[in-house]
Amino acid sequence: MSAEATNPVSAAEAAVTDATARRRGRARIDLRRLGRAALLGATAGPAPRDRLPDAISHVAEAHRAHHPEADLTVLRRAYVLAESSHRGQFRKSGEPYITHPLAVTLILAELGAETTTLTASLLHDTVEDTEVTLDQVSREFGDEVAYLVDGVTKVEKIDYGAAAEPETFRKMLVATGNDVRVMSIKLADRLHNMRTLGVMRPEKQARIAKVTRDVLIPLAERLGVQALKTELEDLVFAILHPEEYETTRALIAGNPHAGDALGAVAEQVTTVLREAGIGAEVLVRPRHFVSVHRVRLKRGELRGCDFGRLLVLVAEDADCYAVLGELHTCFTPVISEFKDFIAAPKFNLYQSLHTAIAAPDGAVAEVLIRTHRMHKVAEAGVVALGNPHVGQDPADRPGGTGTSGGTDRQDRARDTDAAALPWDADRPGTAGRDDAGGPAGPAVSAEDGERVDPTRPGWLSRLLDWQQAAPDPDTFWTSLRADLAEDDEITVFRADGSAPGTISLPAGASCVDAAYAQHGEAAHGCLGARVNGRLAPLSTVLADGDTVQLLLAQDAVSGPSPEWLDHARTPAARIAITRWLRDHPESAAPPAAATGPRPQVHVAADHRSGAELHADLEGEPRASVRPAGCCTPVPPDKITGFRVRGGSVTAHRSGCAAVDTMRRLGREPVAVRWGDTAQGRVTLVAESFGRPGLLADLTEAIAVAGAAVVSATVEPPSEQRVRHTYTLHLPDVARLAALMRAMRDVPGVYDVSRARRGSSPQQRRA
Repeated sequence: MSAEATNPVSAAEAAVTDATARRRGRARIDLRRLGRAALLGATAGPAPRDRLPDAISHVAEAHRAHHPEADLTVLRRAYVLAESSHRGQFRKSGEPYITHPLAVTLILAELGAETTTLTASLLHDTVEDTEVTLDQVSREFGDEVAYLVDGVTKVEKIDYGAAAEPETFRKMLVATGNDVRVMSIKLADRLHNMRTLGVMRPEKQARIAKVTRDVLIPLAERLGVQALKTELEDLVFAILHPEEYETTRALIAGNPHAGDALGAVAEQVTTVLREAGIGAEVLVRPRHFVSVHRVRLKRGELRGCDFGRLLVLVAEDADCYAVLGELHTCFTPVISEFKDFIAAPKFNLYQSLHTAIAAPDGAVAEVLIRTHRMHKVAEAGVVALGNPHVGQDPADRPGGTGTSGGTDRQDRARDTDAAALPWDADRPGTAGRDDAGGPAGPAVSAEDGERVDPTRPGWLSRLLDWQQAAPDPDTFWTSLRADLAEDDEITVFRADGSAPGTISLPAGASCVDAAYAQHGEAAHGCLGARVNGRLAPLSTVLADGDTVQLLLAQDAVSGPSPEWLDHARTPAARIAITRWLRDHPESAAPPAAATGPRPQVHVAADHRSGAELHADLEGEPRASVRPAGCCTPVPPDKITGFRVRGGSVTAHRSGCAAVDTMRRLGREPVAVRWGDTAQGRVTLVAESFGRPGLLADLTEAIAVAGAAVVSATVEPPSEQRVRHTYTLHLPDVARLAALMRAMRDVPGVYDVSRARRGSSPQQRRA
């Protein structure tokens, strides 16, 4: 926004501009001409009401190319407000500031954005940098425009200090969760600022480029806006890797006729398709700089066909496969290069067939095959989806009850066409459900008054969920970058059949990530999982299409171990685990020894458990104190004592059912507490699925944890389930929680609990 400035384009940026111009087939708009037009508009007065100001005529032309019947009146009003409010403001290059919102709006107009987005784009800096208020924008242009403008407005640095940038992105992402057009405007804004970054100090250029690389480029990829993503990549490449950039630039400049080889293959492909009676348009698409750099690293020396790819555009989906068949019949296919993103679309809306063919002269050319509609979405992503709120009740739109000042009949018709492009429509198991997990309405046209909102993909829902659990800006900023660094997504299926039937996760996610994605904080008690019907440890890395059943403990005190952090890939899982470990330090380390003397009346060692118990029994110095056999308490359990026959005292865990029974019978409790002895004896019950070698694995886990088996019993299997009861001697009872986790990690074990005689399994887990 206002932090960046315009300057004469550097040589490196000029090379990027040339590549972009070749790819788009149009020249870059001269910003100095825009500045002169803006100044003339300011000095000569407003344009007549029946025509647009000269300064935005190019925006109108680009907009009408996508929306021939668009009503441009609202754009004129938005420009007049933006120009008058920014009048007197200049960028660091000396250009009038109005050139920036004009350039941003032009970028979006070329991508086919609807009128509401363009209106908000013209006004996107007014609230941040001028005296214009959101209320004024809402009154003049509607609540939708005001919502979009507010979404891209930075938070005040005076209020947030060093956290201003992370909090600005948090605010923007939350707004994007309701309307992705917010992020479309931000991406176009950053692209223009990156184009004009040359007058900044080198260190500031590098800082902005790194944020663009780590946050904005991954967001552009996830939103499918490839036209913006590729140019941002080239601009960042030139700033952060100048030597590699110059090498790539020289390589491209040194091969001016590289496209001739692809052109020859394109002619052969055109001939083959014409003879087959398939109507298709075959184009040569030069690679952008970063793509050439990646291919060079992958293949070494580049040949002519490596500097670009062929793009085949057809009318219908079926034609894509017809083209593929002809190419694989008439040319030698490179099978390893074939990918079908039509049958299995990428999570960012992208659909296309990828293949590579070898021409008779040995040249190998990569080929992209898609329909014209797929191509539009591949280039513009969510921008091609238009207004996601057409057909909704105004009260359900962002901003509340207002109406949009910029959505016209063509926008509505275009959005009706976009209803056939839901994010997950082609994914197995996702049809008929929204991203939040609830039932979704049918994907009907705007004439029926509603449509599935395609602008809330699974990755965005996950991001919005975990950001709420990261109040610390540093945690949010670090987690956001890590989350966006995952450049692929998988879908796994829930075995329990409950809604929603699928879980979307980043590639490389484990069962730990699936547990927190499905159960939230209840996943603290996850014991294991069944992956594709087979028992698997929580560290198992999931693959696309796996079926997962997560096994949760009924014990409310169960929690994750520090080792889970080694297997967690998603920020949601890592934040939840870290917070639990912080709130329960005893799970990661033994508690600190108590300090200060304790008043004691009697100390008695229980020889069965090895733990010391203290009881206040004045006048009875010989009374013995022992742990109750029904709940076998060990340090540091909270305990309550009761007198029994013979004058001795029995200590129960505070949650033991016998405590309530004693109180109902009128028995007075006796104050008891643990001594300083670390050792103890405990009885544990392990419930598991039967399998060969289970007993050996359990005893090995117990031995590795440092416990000694005093006795063990195994009940006969019942419905393929087995119950093991172990009485164990622990040299340090503070390690009991770690021991129970180690036993739960044994494949096949789905619950480990403390033994309670005479109680049900549910009570034992309590």
